[in-house]
Amino acid sequence: MTNDTRKIRKLLIANRGEIACRVMMTCQSLGIKTVAVYSEADKNAMHVAMADEAVHIGAPAATESYLVIDKIIGAAKATGADAIHPGYGFLSENPTFANACAQNNIIFIGPSAASMEAMALKGAAKKLMTDADVPVVPGYHGDDQSPELLAAEAEKIGFPVLIKAVAGGGGKGMRIVNDASEVSSAIEAARREGENSFGNGKLLIEKLIQKPRHIELQVFGDQNGHAVHLFERDCSLQRRHQKVVEEAPAPGMSSEMRRAMGEAAVKAAQAINYVGAGTVEFIVDVADGLDDAPFYFMEMNTRLQVEHPVTEMITGQDLVEWQITVAEGNAIPLSQDEIDVLTNGHAVEVRLYAEDPFNGFLPSIGTVGLFNPFAETGANTRIDAGVQHGDEVSIHYDPMIGKLIAWGENRDDAIHALAGLISETPVIGLATNRDFLLRALTHPEFIKGDVHTGFISQFEEYLLTPHDVGAPEYLLAALAIFANRAAHAEASNDPWSALDGYRMNLPHGEDLKFEDAKGDLVVVNLTQEEDGISVSAGEVSLQASEVALHGSVLSYSEGGLRKQLFVHVTDSTVDLVDASRTLTLKRHARDGGGGDDTDGPGTIVAPMPGKILELKVSAGDTVAKGDALLVMEAMKMEQTITAPRDGKVASIGANTGDQVGDGHVLITIEDTE
Repeated sequence: MTNDTRKIRKLLIANRGEIACRVMMTCQSLGIKTVAVYSEADKNAMHVAMADEAVHIGAPAATESYLVIDKIIGAAKATGADAIHPGYGFLSENPTFANACAQNNIIFIGPSAASMEAMALKGAAKKLMTDADVPVVPGYHGDDQSPELLAAEAEKIGFPVLIKAVAGGGGKGMRIVNDASEVSSAIEAARREGENSFGNGKLLIEKLIQKPRHIELQVFGDQNGHAVHLFERDCSLQRRHQKVVEEAPAPGMSSEMRRAMGEAAVKAAQAINYVGAGTVEFIVDVADGLDDAPFYFMEMNTRLQVEHPVTEMITGQDLVEWQITVAEGNAIPLSQDEIDVLTNGHAVEVRLYAEDPFNGFLPSIGTVGLFNPFAETGANTRIDAGVQHGDEVSIHYDPMIGKLIAWGENRDDAIHALAGLISETPVIGLATNRDFLLRALTHPEFIKGDVHTGFISQFEEYLLTPHDVGAPEYLLAALAIFANRAAHAEASNDPWSALDGYRMNLPHGEDLKFEDAKGDLVVVNLTQEEDGISVSAGEVSLQASEVALHGSVLSYSEGGLRKQLFVHVTDSTVDLVDASRTLTLKRHARDGGGGDDTDGPGTIVAPMPGKILELKVSAGDTVAKGDALLVMEAMKMEQTITAPRDGKVASIGANTGDQVGDGHVLITIEDTE
C-alpha cells in the first residue's frame, strides 16, 4: 500500500454513451480536461461533443475499437492524459487493461488487476468469501466440467438450480433449471453464451432462491487499506437478470440487517485489498419476509455501477469525484461513522432502453426523433443520458438511452416524482420501454414494497399487455398526418408545391388507411372544413380546430378545450405519445407511400441485423403457432424467433452462423395440405 498522491489534470474516458457523459460532468466541475474515444459509428455521439478532445479508435464493432487496449492506451499517450476512467462494461473489469495502464504510468480509475482477478471467476470468488466469513449460496464451483458431473451436482443440490458461466454477468450465460430434463440444454446454452460473451465456458451451479431479493452494497476502498460502505441499493425488479428499477435504501430493511450486510460487504472488499468504487451483491431469501432473512454473497462488481445515482441522491456525494480522489492516492473522503449519518430520504432509478417490451423486448434501432435529457427536471429529479434528439441508436452497442432518477423525503414521494418524470419524458422515433417502466413503477405491489426478482414474470399480463388501440387513436393519427402535411407545405413557401388540398384551403375529403395489430384495414375519413378538420372512422368522429404541429407537438382544439400530444409521422408509421402511452400505428403501405407489403403472415424476417445461432426446424417440418424456429443474437442478446401461425416450413433463408441484415427473410411458412 502507498499513500503517494498524484494530481489528475486530464482524464480519458474509455467508454461511450451515458457513463462517458456522466464522468465528463464531474470532471468539468473539478476543472479536469477530458478526452473521449469513439468508433466510426459514434463520430457524432453526445460524449464526443462533450469532451475537450476526442480520438477516433476504429470501426463500429467494439472488438475493433472500445475493446482494443492498445488503441485506448495510444489515445491516452497521444493526448497526454494522466488517467483513464473505464466506465462500466467494455474494459472496466479487465485486469490486462489495468496492468497496461500501470505499465504506461497512467492512473487507472479503479481497483488493481489482482483485485479484479480475485472476483472475476465466480467459483473462486465464492471460496475467497467463505474464507473471509462472508455467507455464500450452496452450490458447485469445481473444476470438473463434464456434463455428466454437472448434471449430478444439480441433482445433489436439489432443483430448482441456477447454472451460470463463471465469468458471466448482465444476465448472459445464466439458465434456470427446474428439473432434470432441462439440465442438458441449459448447460449447453450457458456454456455457449459464456464462451461467446466472455471467452470462458466454465460453469458453476447454485441453489436457486425461490423468492429472492437482489440487494447490493456500494463500497469504497483507498490505497491506505481503508474500506467503507455507502448503504445498500435494492435492485430486485429485474428481467432476465437485467436490472430494471433500482432504489435506495432497500424498502423494509431493518437497521440490524443493514448493519450486518454492510459489515459483510466491507469484509469482502478488505479481503482483496480493494481500491476505488465497487459493489458487493447479495441475494436475500424473502420467502418468509425480509426480517431476519438469510442473505448470501452473489458477486462483486469491480467498477462503478449503472445504478450509482440513487446512492448519490440519498448521500449527497458524487461517487465519480470519490473515484478520482481515491485514484489520486488520497484517503476516502468520509469515515464510516460520518457516512452512517448521511442517508437522507429515498431515491429510485429506472433504465430507459430502446427496446419493445410488447414484442419480446426486441432491441430497437434508429434515429431518436425526440428526447431531451437537458430539459429542466427540478431539484429532486435527474436524467443521465448518452443520446439526445437526432442521435442514432445502433446495433453495435447496448441500447440504453439513459437513466431517470428521482429523490423524495420518503419512498412514496420518490416513486411519485419518478412517475411524473417518466410521463414528462417522451421518446419518439423508435420503440422504448417507457410505458413498461411506468406500469412497473405504479403497480400496487411495487408501491407496497413487495418486490422480488420474479416480480415481472408474476405480473407479466399487466406489465406486458399491449395498449388497446381503437378508433379514437386512429383519428388522432390521421390528424397528425394532416398537420404534418400542412407543416411541410407551409415550410416550402410555394403554394404550388404543396399538396392539392392545401392550395386554396378548400374543403376536401380523403381516406387515410392504417393496419391494426391483426393486419386488418382501418379507414379514417379526413375532411377539411371552413372551421377545422373532421375525422371519422365508422361511427366515431372528431371535430378539431386550430390544428397545428410545432416540432413534435400536435395541438388542436376540441369542444372548446385545447389539447396536445407528441407525434412522429413517417411514410410507414405514426407515433402518438402522451403521459402514459406510446403508440405506434402502422400506415397501410400504399397509403403511406411505400410499396406493396409482400411479406405475408407466413414470412418471418430478421427484426434487425444479427447472427443466426441455432436453427430449430428444417424445411418440411410442421409447426404450431409459438413454436421456436431459430435463435438469433442481436445487440448482445439472444432472441428466439417463433412461428406466427400454424403451418409447414416451406423454406429456410439462412444457416447457423450466418450474419443477416434487417428484413432478411429467415423462414417462410405455408399452409399444411
